[in-house]
Amino acid sequence: MTTTSATATTASTTTATTATRPGATTIVRGADRPSASPLAIAAGLLVLYFVWGSTYVGIKIAVESMPPFLMASARFLLAGALLFGWCVLRERREAFRIDRVELRDSFIVGALLLGGGMGMVALGEQTVPASIAALLIALMPMWVAIFGRIVFGERLPRAAVLGIVLGVVGVGILVAPASGGTLALGGLIAVILSPISWASGSLYSSHVARLPRLPLLATAVEMLCGGLVLAVMALATGEFAGFDPAAVTQASWLAFLYLTTVGSVIGFTTFSWLIRVAPLPKVATYAYVNPVVAFVLGAILLGEELSPRTVLAAAVIVGAVALIITARSRAEAVMPVADPSTSVADSATSVEINPRPAPSERSAEPAP
Repeated sequence: MTTTSATATTASTTTATTATRPGATTIVRGADRPSASPLAIAAGLLVLYFVWGSTYVGIKIAVESMPPFLMASARFLLAGALLFGWCVLRERREAFRIDRVELRDSFIVGALLLGGGMGMVALGEQTVPASIAALLIALMPMWVAIFGRIVFGERLPRAAVLGIVLGVVGVGILVAPASGGTLALGGLIAVILSPISWASGSLYSSHVARLPRLPLLATAVEMLCGGLVLAVMALATGEFAGFDPAAVTQASWLAFLYLTTVGSVIGFTTFSWLIRVAPLPKVATYAYVNPVVAFVLGAILLGEELSPRTVLAAAVIVGAVALIITARSRAEAVMPVADPSTSVADSATSVEINPRPAPSERSAEPAP
């Protein structure tokens, strides 16, 4: 889930980004950007589109026979452990250098992004179709823009305001009662709360938090912290007591394996590579392509209905997201480039691309 802020100095100076932590990137000179062929970048984008778009379908299949919070907890604890192990192999002692403030802020970000964000997705998809969940979560940039304005006084270009209005209209079209039936209220509320929590975590990550310097370590710690929060949520709702592994279907086990390995590990590493070698506006296109992928896959794999009203709502919501991202990126383009040696947490010109559920203006987190 996320928008990008494109930052530039002069017409003669190009900029690139280097990830310093999940949820934020630091602006560096274009000469420092690693090279990659256009074909490799296109392949990476296709992987990102499909992997993160398909996770909504994976979640839907997994929660058919798995408790939602317990499933999400196990997913992120395992994925976080894999990433942390990889970080230890690559960085050795550096992987263990994390202070109390970084651990505290990682816990807060993980709790908001994964506990509230992904936990509510899993809960909501028990009753809400995957395609509709993806569309509602895609509106995360709208919540980032609204909260950024209210809490941090960030500027809202007129085009972004129009995008917010269109997003609200799209949600209205999507959830309004119709002759074909209505969406389950509890599931709908959970799915709407998901991008709100994700946006809150994204803004905290970019404006307040001090996270580990190594992006791989930061993501691993956030996943582990978020997984622990989800485990507490599972315990509080009685999911541990009522869970019977023998009752889990093969389809749900396979979906869980896919979410853990492909969705979390491969999806993040692909995203992390892309933001180093490709222009941010190009990478940010996943924010409005992913919902379309989820929409199509939901119809093909799950037989979800593609009514004219749902298609219209999808077009309005995806258009609103694209408008918000584009407007805010252009507004950020006049900002000065950050000193590459400056921590993102301390820099007012940090860039966020958030994947998760949807794009954000100042941060970039892995999508679901």
